[in-house]
Amino acid sequence: MTLTLDVYRVNALDRARNWNDLAAGERRRRAVVAARDNDKEALWRLTEAYLVLNGASGTAVSPRTLKAYRWAIDRFLTYAGDQAFNLLSPGSGAGVRFIRTVESSGLSPASTRVQLAGVRLFYSALRWTQATQVSPFADVKPVRDKTAAWDKRSPYREEEITALLTKADARMKALLLLCAHGGLRISEALALEWSDVQLAAGELLVRSGKGGKARRVVLGKTLLRTLEGLRSEGAVIGGSYPAAVERLQRLCIRAAVPYRGYHALRHYAGTRLTREGASLDDVARHLGHAVLETARIYAKWSDEGLRRRMAGW
Repeated sequence: MTLTLDVYRVNALDRARNWNDLAAGERRRRAVVAARDNDKEALWRLTEAYLVLNGASGTAVSPRTLKAYRWAIDRFLTYAGDQAFNLLSPGSGAGVRFIRTVESSGLSPASTRVQLAGVRLFYSALRWTQATQVSPFADVKPVRDKTAAWDKRSPYREEEITALLTKADARMKALLLLCAHGGLRISEALALEWSDVQLAAGELLVRSGKGGKARRVVLGKTLLRTLEGLRSEGAVIGGSYPAAVERLQRLCIRAAVPYRGYHALRHYAGTRLTREGASLDDVARHLGHAVLETARIYAKWSDEGLRRRMAGW
């Protein structure tokens, strides 16, 4: 996995240099032509170059983030082509009209925010080339999401985790525990190598897909025993994300558990830690949250205290 990321980063930097090394006038000319022709590939490579050269993560930006941005930009360029407006001079209100169109199509508030971030990045790249100075999405705000954060993608319950583990084979059990006890993201679990597993120390070295950061995760005894039974070389789990989703969906059917995806396993880890009295700092460190406030969502899911207090009223 590390080699793959390193190769990607080298290639991304090479592609970025293809734009950066151009004379300013030529870079502008190529951007203008790509915008005029609605050339999706050229416009994406321009945006990628801008992000790699000027973004906070540089070449460490995750493939998943790039995929999300590309999806957003492709969707916008399709809309621009259908509406036949000039990308470099879209006119007043074009930005807000596009976002309202996205919202009316049924896209979730979270996906709408990704869409908005992608098109803002796209216009930053165009301004970088001096092909335009417009910023049609600068003041655009998506409709406020009325669903509370803790009501989204709630965690699996204790009895559901038990049911899943009972029906899982050894490798699937390890994957479930990496997410539900170790708190790993599914991308982190699939990328985990045995060289990152320190059984004697009871730790994992987890290389996050979010910004290329790494953290150490303490192993509980159940996960430790499960990994000891699987010990080999190469990838601990491996395989693709779609295949992992299919395996979990089949397992949920066998165990009669509603499918909530892999992230709900990670939410279970945060919720259980909070319920058992862990501080928000400990929860954030275990799950690899960069912002402590993110861990507060687990307090909402695990708060049984108020319910107990109100029971006697």
